[in-house]
Amino acid sequence: MEVLALSSRNVDGKEKTFTLVTRVMMMTMIISAMQCHAQQTVVGYYDRSCPAAESIVKQTVRNHMRFDVTIPAALLRLHFHDCFVQGCDASVLIDGPNAERFAGANQGLRGFDVIDEAKIRIEASCPGIVSCADILALAAQSAVEFSNGPQWRVPLGRLDGRRSSVSDVSNMPSPTDPMIVIKAKFAGKGLSVEDLVLLNGAHTIGQTECKFFGDRLYNFRQTGQSDPSMNPQAQSELRRFCPPTGNGSGKVALDRGSQTNFDTSFYNNVNGGFAVLESDQNLMFDDETAFYVQR
Repeated sequence: MEVLALSSRNVDGKEKTFTLVTRVMMMTMIISAMQCHAQQTVVGYYDRSCPAAESIVKQTVRNHMRFDVTIPAALLRLHFHDCFVQGCDASVLIDGPNAERFAGANQGLRGFDVIDEAKIRIEASCPGIVSCADILALAAQSAVEFSNGPQWRVPLGRLDGRRSSVSDVSNMPSPTDPMIVIKAKFAGKGLSVEDLVLLNGAHTIGQTECKFFGDRLYNFRQTGQSDPSMNPQAQSELRRFCPPTGNGSGKVALDRGSQTNFDTSFYNNVNGGFAVLESDQNLMFDDETAFYVQR
């Protein structure tokens, strides 16, 4: 499967388009396959029982995008955080004492209001039919589509989970985890190194706060210096948005120059030393992950 340096291999753009579609489909299939609680998911699952479900979710996501262009990235992240813990069961949506959504790794998750609104609208149309897990999966698909990514129909039929605990989120990958730890966490979910690199590609849209990478700019590994793996131009650009005296709440794009487009430029930035998060840049310093980034 192609990942990077597409422009050097295509003359008319067709191969590039096919590659992007393939990558996105692989990414969403991987997410949706994570320990899915349903016996089987199929395209058109609600075509008879709730035919308006898919269009309601799309319309809801689009309406929210009119006021917040960052909502697609938030929804994609919300879906991943749900699936990585106990499978795609919407347990991250459950509210209550010590629920998943209140775990440290889930702080900053957004998009709950989008899912809530879609659920209310669907219940008004066909009560008790569509699971929250399927609504979240549909919202993630819409997030990709409305970020200039490809369009496809999501296999549906997931069941909602009933358990949600902070303690279950301890295995969520962290931006500061060494690559060996990240690989182990993905392997624990039955995901390969290629899956890891594919799923990291979701960072092609969205932002992150300065506090999650500020040490790379000013005090990497307590040296008082910047991260030597970072492209000097990237350092200069990021320092303008994240001054050393700031409170760390400033936000920058994870995919330089393409934060609202679901494309493959994220891998070009990683390859060129322009990754913002240390864990993203470290994809280039592990032989296995670098192979898939550069492939």
